Amino acid sequence: MAAQLSSTTLLWVPLAPLAGAVIAGFFGKTIGRRGAHTVTILGVLISFILSAMVLKSVALDGARFNATVYEWMVLGDLKMEVGFLVDGLTAMMMAVVSFVSLMVHIYTIGYMEEDPGYQRFFSYISLFTFSMLMLVMSNNLLQLFFGWEAVGLVSYLLIGFWYTKPSAIFANMKAFLVNRVGDFGFILGIGLIVAYAGTLNYADAFAKSGELAQLKFPGTDWMLITVICICLFIGAMGKSAQFPLHVWLPDSMEGPTPISALIHAATMVTAGIFMVARMSPLFELSDTALSFVMVIGAITALFMGFLGIIQNDIKRVVAYSTLSQLGYMTVALGASAYSVAVFHLMTHAFFKALLFLAAGSVIIGMHHDQDIRNMGGLRKYMPITWLTSLLGSLALIGTPFFAGFYSKDSIIEAVHASHLPGAGFAYFAVAAGVFVTAFYSFRMYFLVFHGEERFHHKPAPPEDDDPHHAAHGDEEGNPHESPWVVTAPLVLLAVPSVVIGFMTIGPMLYGGFFRDSIAVIAERHPAMEEMAKEFHGAVAMALHGLTTLPFFLALAGVVTAYVFYLVKPEIPAAIKARFGFVYRLLDNKYYMDWINENVFARAARLLGHGLWKGGDQGLIDGVVINGSARAIGGAASVVRLVQTGFLYWYALVMILGVVGLMTWQLWPSLQAALKGI
Repeated sequence: MAAQLSSTTLLWVPLAPLAGAVIAGFFGKTIGRRGAHTVTILGVLISFILSAMVLKSVALDGARFNATVYEWMVLGDLKMEVGFLVDGLTAMMMAVVSFVSLMVHIYTIGYMEEDPGYQRFFSYISLFTFSMLMLVMSNNLLQLFFGWEAVGLVSYLLIGFWYTKPSAIFANMKAFLVNRVGDFGFILGIGLIVAYAGTLNYADAFAKSGELAQLKFPGTDWMLITVICICLFIGAMGKSAQFPLHVWLPDSMEGPTPISALIHAATMVTAGIFMVARMSPLFELSDTALSFVMVIGAITALFMGFLGIIQNDIKRVVAYSTLSQLGYMTVALGASAYSVAVFHLMTHAFFKALLFLAAGSVIIGMHHDQDIRNMGGLRKYMPITWLTSLLGSLALIGTPFFAGFYSKDSIIEAVHASHLPGAGFAYFAVAAGVFVTAFYSFRMYFLVFHGEERFHHKPAPPEDDDPHHAAHGDEEGNPHESPWVVTAPLVLLAVPSVVIGFMTIGPMLYGGFFRDSIAVIAERHPAMEEMAKEFHGAVAMALHGLTTLPFFLALAGVVTAYVFYLVKPEIPAAIKARFGFVYRLLDNKYYMDWINENVFARAARLLGHGLWKGGDQGLIDGVVINGSARAIGGAASVVRLVQTGFLYWYALVMILGVVGLMTWQLWPSLQAALKGI
């Protein structure tokens, strides 16, 4: 019999960070900076310890939990409640979210030490942790949507944390609006489930999935289950930044670096991946929806990687890397390899958080200059940052035995084994993406840590991460290693970035860790079944990986970056001059921002202006309100003519009225008498 989890223990997992956020937010001035980071770190530490205990119970003892902890409202048969569902998928997400959040909290002590909004920042990131934990622990669509919107709201506050920077305000508004587009589709999907399944509870909705699969969407030949899944996935496209709703994520780098690691590595942007994996019993019933998911993911994986090649802002390189890796996860979802997608979600969380925080350490050492063209040779000045960045980069490009290898190669194998429409393009995209990822990752690595020291005579204007910060480091311009509160999280994240894939691939992908979390119809989607036949252990997989196409593509990407930026730096300049139109296309991000601002935004403004002038002022104010007032006024002016105030006039009107009534009543009799004559 499976062990049981305590509802009280589970409640403290999200409530501990919430308590820290409330204390730091409302009493920050009273408790001061030390008090603010102490209470918030303590809250997240409690959450992580409890999450680790839950993960141990789930993995080793088979513990499970699925129950309501608070009933909010009942409308007929529809229950709106707060409840927790804890299984393998939830336990893994709880541990990853709380651990990465803890590392970010510790790192923030050093990174934000000079910022006047210190207490406010700690309150926000703890509130964000609470919101994400509520999302992943939910057992119903209402709580899922609450957590979904809460992480969006707090990300708005964090991206625009430096609210005096116009670019930060533009970025947080852009993120908020783009996510509203996705969330509109998401709530439509939830509404369809409620309308046709009559429940918000996951288990009840999944139990009726067979019935939903037999229905047509009213008035069309579309299958209802396909419409539901595509609507849900549109929500994931916004939150997990899939093409074409990806445009908000690179601009969100305007926020402080710690939130780049928190929001864009392990938490907010992976919410969409988690949601689709959780909804696998529905997605499995629609091959059309799965093909749509796969193709969108493939476009994101490849074409967002291209954009990373020409970025010079160190954080934006990592941001486009995040976009590309989210595309890989989405491709795996489309191939029905949901467990592979969340496995890559986990490994990516560690090495991408590491890369973001390492980028922040570099920014500190470079006096908040983020342009990689102004760096070079930092290896000898920042040895810990250099080594951890190298480990994170090796994990990102899928080097055998590193964490990213096991998850990334599994995605490529799963797509290769898929027979859905679009699988051929998806396989090409994820395979080509290996070379692209290796190239831009090591382009950044070589320009930052190797080659000549360009920070003494900067070839490019510095890009300040935060105009409010006092400069860190040597005032003469020589960077040095960051303090221990910055480097300790780098070391602690580097460890799982190397070993977590080797340790967990067996149980997570082929050992049944997700057996009751994820549903796959093997007869229709045999990718995971075929991969299981070929898996002979983590060591054998890594050794075999040394002979496969992805390894040679990654190696080619690293060598090309080495030649281009350390041996023959004139080659990139020559390519840029020869293929200027390609560079302009990439530099303008495929003109997606221009299209959004000049087509969709302008159309929305014209529509809004038309509704304002024609609808609001013309129809509502002019016709309904003012028109009715004028009509009543006109009628009153006519009626006023007979209101003289003289008694004889009223008597005459009454007599004439009586005569009129009598004539009307007697007229038929009078007509008959006249005919008789």
